[in-house]
Amino acid sequence: MDLGQYRAYLFDLDGVITPTADLHRRAWAQLFNTYLGGHPGAEPYSEEDYYAHLDGKPRYQAVADLLDSRGLGLPWGDPDDSPDAETVCGLGNRKNDVFNEVLERDGVTAYPGTMVLLERLVCLDVELAVVSSSKNAGTVLRAAGLADYFPVVVDGVVAAREELAGKPAPDTFLRAARLLNARPEECVVLEDATSGVVAAAAGGFGLVVGVDRGAGREALVRAGADVVVADLKELVG
Repeated sequence: MDLGQYRAYLFDLDGVITPTADLHRRAWAQLFNTYLGGHPGAEPYSEEDYYAHLDGKPRYQAVADLLDSRGLGLPWGDPDDSPDAETVCGLGNRKNDVFNEVLERDGVTAYPGTMVLLERLVCLDVELAVVSSSKNAGTVLRAAGLADYFPVVVDGVVAAREELAGKPAPDTFLRAARLLNARPEECVVLEDATSGVVAAAAGGFGLVVGVDRGAGREALVRAGADVVVADLKELVG
């Protein structure tokens, strides 16, 4: 692959740059094991639920989709809801508290293969951005020592402020491309979640790279990935 043929690279964060997807999986599991355990008759939470209902989505939408899969309904609430509130936003905020506790305790480092690709792209002087559904993207990038690599970050905070639809809509990727003054066809998107791959494919980007961290090669291809790799160092010739 000729990395220099593209003008910009748009990276998802969790599961692509850093293994924070593991922290998110643990936080979601802790939240829903407790919550669903308090609802007799509800199907228990499983690892498959993460990929089917949660991975790559804005936090509150992920909560709503998981609850819907169990036939449980809660009022949406407000983003300012207490983590103890019995609302979609309250549960989402509760999960965020758990995630931040795990991040502070365990820290985070980038995938070695991702660092190989990033260093190569820096040498090529291409544009770089992070596009993440997380509202913690800045915190995670700083914790991993990567903030200086990415002059543009379009995350959950930006999406909420600018009223951008989250993945699987392409809006956040398109916004990042505009901020880099690049056309979609000049950009590569790197994603590990099927919802993010669907978003990138819908946006008409030049190349959609699926990173298989557990979603499965076939699922990523079905979602619209042009190339699927297990590690981003595979892109460096």
